[in-house]
Amino acid sequence: MRVEAIDLVTVPMHLAVPLRTARARRDERDVLLVHVRAAEADGWAECVAEPEPTYAPEFTEAARLVLRDHLVPRAWAGPTGDALALGSHLDTVRGHPMARAALELAVLDAQLRAADRSLAAWLGATARSVAPGAALGLHDAVEDLLAEADQALAAGAARLRVKVAPQRAAGHLEALRAHVGPGLLLQADANGSFAEDDPELDRLDGVGLVCLEQPLAPADLLGHARLAARLDTPICLDEPLTSLEAIEAAVALGACEVVCLKPARVGGWIAARAVHDRCVELGVPLWIGGMLETGIGRAANLAVAALPHVTLPPDLDPRGRFRPDLADSRLPVGGVVAVPDGPGTGAVPDEVLLEGADVVRGLRP
Repeated sequence: MRVEAIDLVTVPMHLAVPLRTARARRDERDVLLVHVRAAEADGWAECVAEPEPTYAPEFTEAARLVLRDHLVPRAWAGPTGDALALGSHLDTVRGHPMARAALELAVLDAQLRAADRSLAAWLGATARSVAPGAALGLHDAVEDLLAEADQALAAGAARLRVKVAPQRAAGHLEALRAHVGPGLLLQADANGSFAEDDPELDRLDGVGLVCLEQPLAPADLLGHARLAARLDTPICLDEPLTSLEAIEAAVALGACEVVCLKPARVGGWIAARAVHDRCVELGVPLWIGGMLETGIGRAANLAVAALPHVTLPPDLDPRGRFRPDLADSRLPVGGVVAVPDGPGTGAVPDEVLLEGADVVRGLRP
């Protein structure tokens, strides 16, 4: 494929439902898009880096800088129009997996559009639809949590992933479990906010959670391993799983019993497929997490969520994250979300919503 230029497009977006975690509150997001313009087809991808480095070291402005000054120039040094061949050139930049993932996916999206092939088919997805999961924000009052849960369930959520923090975990989830009944899939996500000896973690063990995600600090793999031995609830890791090697190490240490796979966090959709296959070999269940994506990112995540070993509903909030969204929000119909089967990711941004965007245009060698 003959790439002619690469644009970086930043669009300010407001969340339809604000999300509060143990680390931050998100009401809006500057969405960074990579636009590959090629002779055969255009490609689009969303960089999911957050506005501040509170989830990971990467953040939006840093991602835009590293794309402009480091990753895109290196892409031009090789066969820019071949996503599979980009890796050896981009590997010379350490870190910045979300920026890298966006560049690689934009190229891959253009390639697949030119070939009239979907990302899901190219990855080997087997499901034609998936049930959506919803992420519920951290609430001080139990009543507010129950109200948001009702809203998400009414919209079609098949699984609830609840943001928790010390003093707002066990009691809240016990009340939620009583409210929704024993059959609903519940997860808790602490975003690394607990100490290992906090007795509230033991109380959570009685709630019947599918998994307890990231209870301790991201770097504390040994603490997670000890906690996994102490609790019956499976421990899921998120933030430290930045590569296939990191996942293998966490599993080998006994620190990770469920993998939260975020394609952008492991460096892209090619790497995500390799993680999926390795989890099959290791016998470790995995599910697809979200990063407050617009319809552009949701469509790409759906392709991975449709892979055969993904065992839990993905983060694909059925309420929609943005109104209006940059692209089709992929909301559920009949309780499931259809996996895009059109060329590429199956999503392109609405040109009207790009009017007034901040654009770094025409990056060339």
